[in-house]
Amino acid sequence: MENLALIDSFSEFKDNKLIDRVTLMAILEDVFRNALKKKYGSDENFDIIINPDKGDMEIWRRRVIVADEDLDFENEEITLTEARMIEADFEIGEEVSEEVKLIDLGRRAILALRQNLISKIHEHDNTNLYKQFKDIIGDIYTAEVHHVRPRVVILVDDEGNEIVLPKEKQIPSDFFRKGDNVRGIIESVELKGNKPQIIMSRTSEKFLEKLFEQEIPEVFDGLITVKNVVRIPGEKAKVAVDSYDDRIDPVGACVGMKGSRIHGIVRELGNENIDVINYTNNIQLFITRALSPAKVSSIKIDEENKRAEVFLKLEEVSKAIGRGGHNIKLAGQLTGYELDVIREGDVAGTVADEDDVELTEFSDEIEEWVIEEFAKIGLDTAKSILKQEVEDLVRRTDLEEETILDVMKILKEEFDS
Repeated sequence: MENLALIDSFSEFKDNKLIDRVTLMAILEDVFRNALKKKYGSDENFDIIINPDKGDMEIWRRRVIVADEDLDFENEEITLTEARMIEADFEIGEEVSEEVKLIDLGRRAILALRQNLISKIHEHDNTNLYKQFKDIIGDIYTAEVHHVRPRVVILVDDEGNEIVLPKEKQIPSDFFRKGDNVRGIIESVELKGNKPQIIMSRTSEKFLEKLFEQEIPEVFDGLITVKNVVRIPGEKAKVAVDSYDDRIDPVGACVGMKGSRIHGIVRELGNENIDVINYTNNIQLFITRALSPAKVSSIKIDEENKRAEVFLKLEEVSKAIGRGGHNIKLAGQLTGYELDVIREGDVAGTVADEDDVELTEFSDEIEEWVIEEFAKIGLDTAKSILKQEVEDLVRRTDLEEETILDVMKILKEEFDS
């Protein structure tokens, strides 16, 4: 059968969910017109009738009848003699419509036509896929781990679309195995050649913001607004929230009873420590809240240079700076001000690496009950412990020598770094 290759092509593509009937017909007509141009030089005098449901088609060529000796354009004209072989009563000047069989195009042209059709369909699929994911950039998406490589994890969604999660877009504590379900946001869609590359991120601030929308009903309903999000992925984050309804406590609603609401978000982010802060337009108050858990004595604002000198008592400095300087760094990013921490009575600001650090900042490495044992004897900062003798600590606490040595090693590594 002459159009067997065409029918095979129809059967492969007509049920494709991404292609509607009208689009498929347009693609097919474009493919055939390209083939006709190559064969005859022009496709202007050809009519193409396609029935994609049946996998059938017809091509008709229209030519004007001319005298035998006046034939100049074979594609657009036909001699009177040749026309009367089709129908005996044809006259000069009339138009003849003649069906063009696929076999007339030649076997090689038919194979090229089929390949061109496949290419066009794939191009259409890629365009649709690009538009589909372009529309959901910034939204949370879930896909399954298909392959784990050193620098990237390849995910596949329910429709078989490939999604890329680069190493730098993964939380440091992330560990994936084939078959795991992974949540992140669609961060970007890039065209690599004609194929779209879909990039997922779990380190973006937008991911944390969207998790608040997904997990906290008041945020989803718009009763609470997430004003700003800053984070050091896997370590610490600060989220400023606000509510236009005075009856709603935005921080309490986000955290929930005993942290019940935010617990799922923390777990999703690899136990990232999340501070939820009440937003305010009062910049002094906002900076004070952002530096929590430290208690600020006073603040001197330089609005022109977006700087602020924060005065604190000596025992509050380590809380303000936080482990590795994370707390003050995120507070500055959240408020938009460069913060200089100054001990009350000092002229110059403190340097983060030279200051003490609250023991609670090491809660991810030191068990809570161990921290409580040190607190019982008045030792609640890193340096206060490092100044002690191991034998003395064994005597004053219920801790084993091995445990105390492990704690000291962790604390020393912090200051060495």
